Amino acid sequence: MLPELTKGDRTLKILRVIVEEKVPVVETSGRSPEPFIQELKSEGIKLIHKVPSVRFAQKAESVAADAVTVVGFECGGRPGMDDVTSLILIPKAAESIKIPIIAGGGIADGRGFLAALALGAEGVVMGTRFVATQECPAHPRFKEGFVNARETDTLLIYRSIKNAARVLKTEAAEKILSLEQEGATPEELMTAMSGRTSPNVYREADVDGTIIGAANAWD
Repeated sequence: MLPELTKGDRTLKILRVIVEEKVPVVETSGRSPEPFIQELKSEGIKLIHKVPSVRFAQKAESVAADAVTVVGFECGGRPGMDDVTSLILIPKAAESIKIPIIAGGGIADGRGFLAALALGAEGVVMGTRFVATQECPAHPRFKEGFVNARETDTLLIYRSIKNAARVLKTEAAEKILSLEQEGATPEELMTAMSGRTSPNVYREADVDGTIIGAANAWD
């Protein structure tokens, strides 16, 4: 995730490691990867940029990204602010750009995979679906929360500060949403969020006290 280049930002340090270790493919998201593309290209590193809309896919293509990951409204984490579903976004992006498309957002099984291919994607990315696997190091309580969740058990928070996030419906997430509906300031939201995503919360497996990114991706 590319933040603004501010004090404490480690983007350039991470870029150095990527180049030194000869990582073959890098995926970026957030702001435009344009400042880093020339160096990545010179080292033969392929760049995939993750986007939540067609206009950002077009921008990624214009700055020479090798491919884009297009995520629809259903995706966990940051779905953007346009509320366009994967079923609409994937084919629209495929019609609008020539570089390969990897589809994400609400894809949870072979049916979704085939649908994404039919809509114009070259492949898919899945995250939420794999949380409950043996290979995932998440605490069993988190895995249980994902397994028991229904398709209605996610919600969107942070829309009031134009940084929407789809997360699992927990007490912590519902508290944030309630504050937004009451007109909380960004500072009040940050105070309420403090500690909700800390390593300690995850180690203690406090599911209800945690903000957990999750897609609408149950089969």
